[in-house]
Parts: sequence; structure tokens; C-alpha cells
Amino acid sequence: MRPPALADTRLIVTRPAVQAHEWVQQLAAHGMPAVALPLIDIEPLGATPEVAQAWAGLAQQALVVFVSSNAAQCFFAAQPAGMAWPARTSAAAVGPGTAAALCALGVPAAQVVSPAAPPFDSEALWAMLKHQAWQGRGVLWVRGEGGRDWLAQQLAAHGAPVTSLCTYRRRVPQWGEGELAVLRGALAHAAQQVWWFSSSQAIDHLQALVKKHQVQADWPASHALASHARIAQRARELGFGHVDEVPPLLHELLGWWSRSIQSPR
Repeated sequence: MRPPALADTRLIVTRPAVQAHEWVQQLAAHGMPAVALPLIDIEPLGATPEVAQAWAGLAQQALVVFVSSNAAQCFFAAQPAGMAWPARTSAAAVGPGTAAALCALGVPAAQVVSPAAPPFDSEALWAMLKHQAWQGRGVLWVRGEGGRDWLAQQLAAHGAPVTSLCTYRRRVPQWGEGELAVLRGALAHAAQQVWWFSSSQAIDHLQALVKKHQVQADWPASHALASHARIAQRARELGFGHVDEVPPLLHELLGWWSRSIQSPR
């Protein structure tokens, strides 16, 4: 379906709080109106014995897969003082945000494996990894509670001993009046909002929060952007009348916004 004209519209960024506010600042710097409304709360599990053990054995791993930038941030928060990333251990990231976070945290760019172009998903990352010999080569899977483990299953099926390490929990956010005011305003003026989702779980949480706070939602009049086809499908299942897929890249978002402003209803 063709998107509505967006001259008087804003983007609602639903990522976890830190990333949401970073995106809002970047978008605002390019003249794109946006507001942060985090739909996933991140609870770090801290420096657990499992995390300490993972750091101690990091040099014995051939690959460390980070499912998100939050996984990377929570893992590196427990990095032993003075310890550098091992020279023979690669780090893998599904998306560009996680890859950038790993580089910022000290992983050499030459050791980061990540898809260079959309789609940014486990299947695309596996296409880069599957031709290597994985038999007996250790893989550390750094993740949050729950989530999709398809890539870990592929590595294990090809002989890699995979160790799963949980570093955080995803929760429904506990909102104050400020966030509730944004929600109510967004749903009251559905045609002037575009919800940007990078997680199906964020859509689940939105549905739960709307029900909890008894806010009337006009989903058929609402517009969603999704960073992946699976997320787009979840938005359609909720009832969004307009759903577009846009890769989670700044230039892609700005390009979509520019084209949509010029599109008639």
C-alpha cells in the first residue's frame, strides 16, 4: 500500500531507550521529526559468573555471535581490566548497529563479520559463515533471554560446540505520564504518526500496553515501518493499515521519508 503524505507527521522510534534517543538525535539533525517511545526495556544481568567464565575462555572461541548491540554492551560491561579482544577470535553481528557497537567497544573492524547490505538477518549472516569448517570450533552465543536461535542451530548442526550466554532480559517498559502522553497523542492522531519497529517483541509490547492503559487504537489508520519482513508481518497481524519495510540505516530512513513526503495520499 502506498504511504500517506508525511509533511505534518513524525516518526515514533520504539527501540530500547538508549538506542531510541540516539536515533531521535540523528534524525532531528537531518530535519526528520521523531520522538522516542521505547517499547522494550533492557535489564542487564550484570557480571555473572557465566560472563566472567566466558571472558576467561574468550581466546579459545573461534567466533562470538552478538544478537544485538544490547548483548554487546552488556557483555563488554564485564570486560576484565586491561584485557583486549583476542586476535584469533571473530565477532559476528546480524545488523550494522551491532557491528558498529562492537567496533566502538574495541573489537578490530577486520575481525567483525556482518552483512554489508540488507537483509540484516540471521540467514544473511549464515550465508557468510556457512562455507567455513565449523567442526570442533567453539562458538559463544551472546544473547538476551528468549529470542530466535536459528543461527546457533545451524552452527551446531555443522559441528561447532555452541555455548549460549544470556546477558540481559527484555521487559515490557514501566512508563510514566510522559510516555503515556506520547502514546495517547500518537493513537489519537494515528494518521500523523509512523511507528518504527526493529523487533516483533516491541509490537507485542505495544499491544499489551494499549490494552493495559485502555487506550483506543485505530490500527487501520496507522502506519508502521519495519526493519525486516518478519516484523512487518507482525505489524500487519496487529492491524496496521500501512506497513513498509525499510532497512535500519540512516540514509534509508531519510530516503524513505523524503519520498513519502512527496507522495500523495
